[in-house]
Amino acid sequence: QVQLAESGGGLVQAGGSLRLSCTASGSIFSINSMGWYRQAPGKQRDLVASIYISSIGSTNYADSVKGRFTISGDNAKKTVWLQMNNLEPEDTAVYYCNANLRPWGMSRGNYWGQGTQVTVSS
Repeated sequence: QVQLAESGGGLVQAGGSLRLSCTASGSIFSINSMGWYRQAPGKQRDLVASIYISSIGSTNYADSVKGRFTISGDNAKKTVWLQMNNLEPEDTAVYYCNANLRPWGMSRGNYWGQGTQVTVSS
C-alpha cells in the first residue's frame, strides 16, 4: 500500500515564503515523477510543478509560479519539496502531492496525498 505524506502548509502574508514536503512510503518499486497540484475553491486542480525524480531531475512549472517556486527531490528519500517564495493571495489553495510510481508487483499509476492548505493573506 502506497501513501504520500504532505507537510508544510499554513497561513502566510503576501510576499512571504512556505516550504512544502511530501514523502512516499510503502511497497514502492520505482518512482518516475513527483509533483504538486493545487485546487482553489470552485476551480479545477492544476499542475504547479513536477520533477522527474528518477532521472536527471528535469522540472516543469506552471507559468504563474515560474521564478517564485522551486521544486526539488531526492529519489533515495522518496521525497519532493516545493519552495514557495514571494507568495501572492492568488496562490491560496489546497496543495496536493502527486507521484507517478510503480508499486512492487503492480503497474505504474498516479497516487495522491490528502492535501495541505496554503493561505496567503493580502
